[in-house]
Amino acid sequence: MTGFWSIYITILTVGTLLALTWLIFATRKGQRPDTTDQTMGHTFDGIEEYDNPLPRWWFMLFLGTLIFGALYLVLYPGLGTWKGVLPGYEGGWTQVSQWQREMDRANEQYGPLYAKFAAMPVAEVAKDEQALKMGSRLFASNCSVCHGSDAKGAFGFPNLTDHDWLYGGQADTIKTTIMGGRQAAMPAWKDILGEEGIKNVAGYVRSLSGLKNPEGVDIAAGQKTFATNCAVCHGAEGKGTQAMGAPNLTDGTWLYGSSFAQVQQTLRFGRNGMMPAQKDMLGNDKVHLLAAYVYSLSQQPAK
Repeated sequence: MTGFWSIYITILTVGTLLALTWLIFATRKGQRPDTTDQTMGHTFDGIEEYDNPLPRWWFMLFLGTLIFGALYLVLYPGLGTWKGVLPGYEGGWTQVSQWQREMDRANEQYGPLYAKFAAMPVAEVAKDEQALKMGSRLFASNCSVCHGSDAKGAFGFPNLTDHDWLYGGQADTIKTTIMGGRQAAMPAWKDILGEEGIKNVAGYVRSLSGLKNPEGVDIAAGQKTFATNCAVCHGAEGKGTQAMGAPNLTDGTWLYGSSFAQVQQTLRFGRNGMMPAQKDMLGNDKVHLLAAYVYSLSQQPAK
């Protein structure tokens, strides 16, 4: 903001407050001190206006509003370059400084508890009831929007409660995934395989998990194409490679759907799902708790 506008807004704001203060006292001075039955001679729809003073509580409400406005302008920034004098905020109050103050207070209160769990192995933290409660709240705030509040996933978002893991379900591996994120890299095959090749490979892939295919699908041709183009990531038997995040195609778990049309869509256009890194957002200690909670979800006995 330029100097001119800073001065203009300051004069306008302070001048308005002063003018309103003068107006409320000036009009009150000319009012009668007590109530009366005398009217002002005005009639609106049969209702007459009495010549009575403004009620005291109403006057005090006006006055309180003006005092509040003046105190607000003194405490908080807003008038030109004025930074305010609100205690506890060096350089004046801002949204950022407010957030930082709250974060510092929370870290001071909960930091030792986070540090305690961070010093323990993830698998051990997953057995602590208090740690799991903290981890569940972190999950609800940061992960449930994609994986669901029950962590059972959705179309394109993995179920975290089963035993099927793209990159491995070990405790430390889960923490690595949360810390650094994951980027899927399933390439599109439409220009390489053509529609006939896409159809045959889709049929073969579905057959690996026992699914039936429409008539006219050449499973043998699809198997040959798979061995040439897909086995390098998914393995010769289609059981996947966790180091690459290539899914197991034989277990009946389908991230993007198992129908013939859905599998063709995946082959035709590829998939590029992304798990965002949380290390900068949450930090190591919170990710440690979150990883323990996620790890615990898949350790529950099957119902």
